[in-house]
Amino acid sequence: MILFPNAKINLGLRVTSRRPDGYHNLSTVMIPVGWCDILEMMPGEQPGIVFHSDGDFGAVDAESNLVVKALRALEAYLGRALPPLEIYLKKVIPMGAGLGGGSADASFAIRGANELFGLGLDDEAMAAVAVKVGADCPFFIYNRPALATGIGEILEPVDISCVQGYGLLIAKPLSEAVSTREAYAGVQVCALDEGVSPVTAMSRPIGQWRDDELLNNDFEQSIFPLRPEIASVKERMYAAGAVFASMSGSGAAVYGIFPDAKMAEKAMADFGDCDVFAGSL
Repeated sequence: MILFPNAKINLGLRVTSRRPDGYHNLSTVMIPVGWCDILEMMPGEQPGIVFHSDGDFGAVDAESNLVVKALRALEAYLGRALPPLEIYLKKVIPMGAGLGGGSADASFAIRGANELFGLGLDDEAMAAVAVKVGADCPFFIYNRPALATGIGEILEPVDISCVQGYGLLIAKPLSEAVSTREAYAGVQVCALDEGVSPVTAMSRPIGQWRDDELLNNDFEQSIFPLRPEIASVKERMYAAGAVFASMSGSGAAVYGIFPDAKMAEKAMADFGDCDVFAGSL
């Protein structure tokens, strides 16, 4: 079985409060996009979970990888070990980018094991397993546009017709990566009543999102001064013709929304110093 775990982008990201447990509540619209890793899963020939990955990423201890953590969480949910399983992961989505690549890998592994071994779990059950691995993992179980609140695990379907048909370009500077811990360490909490919520902003014409500062990613305020190269990518998106640009998640990737896919693909040439992806929304 070969699966293609996909990335996501965030349309707006408001960090609305700090919780007593140390986590933060947020409000963001997450959209699946076509930048994908490659995950192959097959019945194994020896007991347990055998995990392989490519490049330097493969040097990480298998048990610390989110794919294996997700499968261990699935075993805990089932109350038994999975049948022998062999896994090959090829990373394509850059890490430390705010694109959810690791979370997507984890959730797709849960879905893959469910199908491969006929476990009979529905989406709700798989999401309950996925959230044990990461707050945004349930999003990739449903894998559809959603308003995410709470710590990112409370999902409501959302209409994204306002951007459908537009072109998308994502660029992550090769020399930059932002850890979730680093991003949250500097973020300033901003209550929703101090600005426009992402869903409300999306009801306005896309041309107003930038000019009226309607759709914001709160992480930019703390990350951009520390990482000017990421801030520069956002400005370069506008220079290349984007109608809206923003950092995705906690960074370091920045996306630009272009009038059409052809313009987004043409703009790729301006980002030779980045990992890049172009497509349609």
